[in-house]
Amino acid sequence: MKKENNYVIIWLLSGCILLFMMVVVGGITRLTNSGLSMTDWHLVTDTFPPLTEEKWSQAFEEYKKFPEYQKINIHNDFTLSDYKFIYFWEWFHRFIGRIIGLAFIVPFVYFLFKKRLSTETIKKCTVLLFMGGFQGFLGWFMVRSGLIDNPDVSHFRLALHLTFAFITFAYTLWVALDLIYPNKTAVILPLRNLARVALVFLVIQIIYGGFVAGLNAGLIHNHWPMMSDGQFIHDSVFLEQKNLLLSFTEGKSGVQFVHRTLAYVVVAMMGLLFFKSKKFTLDKTQSNGISLLLILVLVQFVLGVFTLLYGVPLWLGLVHQVNAFFLLSAMTFTLHRLSK
Repeated sequence: MKKENNYVIIWLLSGCILLFMMVVVGGITRLTNSGLSMTDWHLVTDTFPPLTEEKWSQAFEEYKKFPEYQKINIHNDFTLSDYKFIYFWEWFHRFIGRIIGLAFIVPFVYFLFKKRLSTETIKKCTVLLFMGGFQGFLGWFMVRSGLIDNPDVSHFRLALHLTFAFITFAYTLWVALDLIYPNKTAVILPLRNLARVALVFLVIQIIYGGFVAGLNAGLIHNHWPMMSDGQFIHDSVFLEQKNLLLSFTEGKSGVQFVHRTLAYVVVAMMGLLFFKSKKFTLDKTQSNGISLLLILVLVQFVLGVFTLLYGVPLWLGLVHQVNAFFLLSAMTFTLHRLSK
């Protein structure tokens, strides 16, 4: 690691921490059904929540015009105090997004001015800049889907927003790792290629985690290892949609079946990577990365089972999502060490 890159590395890793916070708060926002509390988006004027009771009343009256209140909360004795609670989490989620924007742009301009960034790093950071902006757009694109007729966001848009956040984090970490480990070593092709395949399956699993969350599919079939009624694949998977493609992408039972089955595949891929790595001479970072991967994927599997069995309590659902973030971090680190 070159000494002149220290501050750039700290900057990028700080961005990773902020993105982690963003995902955690996003998970709380989803699990508390707070995502539709702010019915509009402004770059500056809603930076802070309403500061007077009059402003709170105005925001609450605006919220009452939309489907979530009219079709759900109007029947639940929903008060201004309840509204303030859900508003806070959505506001905090957006606030962290603003902080991330400032924390990236200001140092980026400073490092450019001081000529601390190589041409290659400038290109990568420019990609990160566009990824951050696009993520903000995806957030509003997702929220918008729940403000028209259906008082719930599109599970496709939710999965896209969630997965792109994970990918943005992974790429930020990758850019930082390029600076932390500037010297390239011989690539072990069999392990690198296997790690790439494992990453693909992990990303698909993250996408299906978004589908499960968006459809509340974790609230049904709360059994393991069978879905229910002693069936590995429940009859409802074949009955709820016109065909299997729709069942596996839009049906609650079908989406849950894919997510829980893919979990076995992801565990198998990480296990295969671990045992295959024993045939090669690895350096400490490579060996530790692969070992950490196996530990985290097993923890994630157990968390997934208990999250399902207990009907997705808020804290367990959040821990499951957070560990998925750690798992992707370990996957990114390991693939980087096997590739560079």
